[in-house]
Amino acid sequence: MSTEKTITGRDPVTGGGITITIRDGRIAAIAETDSQDETYLTPGLVDLQVNGYAGLDLNDGALTPKRVCELTRIMAGLGVTTYLPTLVTGSRERLLDGLDAIATARREDPLCARMIPGVHMEGPSIAPEDGPRGAHPAEHVRPPSLDEFNAWQKASGCLVRLVTLAPEYEEAPAYIRAVMAQGVHVAIGHSSATPEQVHAAAEAGARLSTHLGNGAAALMPRHPNLIWAQLADDRLTATLIADGHHLPDDAFKTMLRAKGLERALLVSDSVALAGMEPGVYRQPIGGDVEVRADGRVGIAGTPYLAGAGLPLIANIPIAMRMAGLSLAQALRLATTNPGAFVDGRGVMKLDAPADLIRFSIDGKTGAFELQTTLVHSEEVFSA
Repeated sequence: MSTEKTITGRDPVTGGGITITIRDGRIAAIAETDSQDETYLTPGLVDLQVNGYAGLDLNDGALTPKRVCELTRIMAGLGVTTYLPTLVTGSRERLLDGLDAIATARREDPLCARMIPGVHMEGPSIAPEDGPRGAHPAEHVRPPSLDEFNAWQKASGCLVRLVTLAPEYEEAPAYIRAVMAQGVHVAIGHSSATPEQVHAAAEAGARLSTHLGNGAAALMPRHPNLIWAQLADDRLTATLIADGHHLPDDAFKTMLRAKGLERALLVSDSVALAGMEPGVYRQPIGGDVEVRADGRVGIAGTPYLAGAGLPLIANIPIAMRMAGLSLAQALRLATTNPGAFVDGRGVMKLDAPADLIRFSIDGKTGAFELQTTLVHSEEVFSA
């Protein structure tokens, strides 16, 4: 039996009222209305890099399908309707176990199947040096291997959709061409590559730069260097963390201008300690990690960050402030643009899945206050 419902709100693009008719989980009609509803209605957020949240860790070596399901519902409660669970550098066995847990969660939980189109493998083929390696464990860094990639896909039922690697490995160009041929995106990240190696990776098919401006040496030649090379290469879309800690305002604004709104997107890079009380926590990745009251998460006693402490919905108003973006421009960076790398999700158009959120904006702080999250028209969160 066909099901139909409507949802109303304010269009962030026009500022006017809109009513969306949803039929059988998909958008059947979009109409302008005279509604004065101040609650915005927009596509659900798409986050390509989620390591955990609220104490739920995807990378502690003990990942279970139950934990994936719990994290998925927390993401929905943060306005995310699509995300890529992200597994970072680890032993071959830990990565395979993690992929199996995520695949099982998708088989057993329809909401996981809808919200998780794939997995982001951030490593293990990253730069081994302190600095660009970040909090990834040095003992598990290794060159790219197609045999290992094929094992990932076998264990997960071809769930790997994005691989972040350092392109300075001799094997990198051939590896990139091979995985791209299977429809898997490749991102440059945690790297100490030369500009020539960056461009060679883009020539081989790499299309993203993972959290550009982070996962790089603290000191490098003013020019040339790998950041300029990635900014200059129009084949690369930059993923950026707009939490106010990973990039200073001027760097974020300049990177956004260099890439343009069409070649940039926001990721949270949230870790298990995101959303936790301030303090120092012992972690399997990074050792002693300090969470500060302002949301900064870093390796205690060092200048190195260890992931991010804010969810994507909190980064959008920060991005607006740092770069002078309109609401519609900032939302594009967290919906349509990342959605282009996962089956064209993050859009509000006819016949698209009804993955939608409603939110208001606090007049004093500018923070977003989520009201409703729909996934394939099912209400999975209500404030």
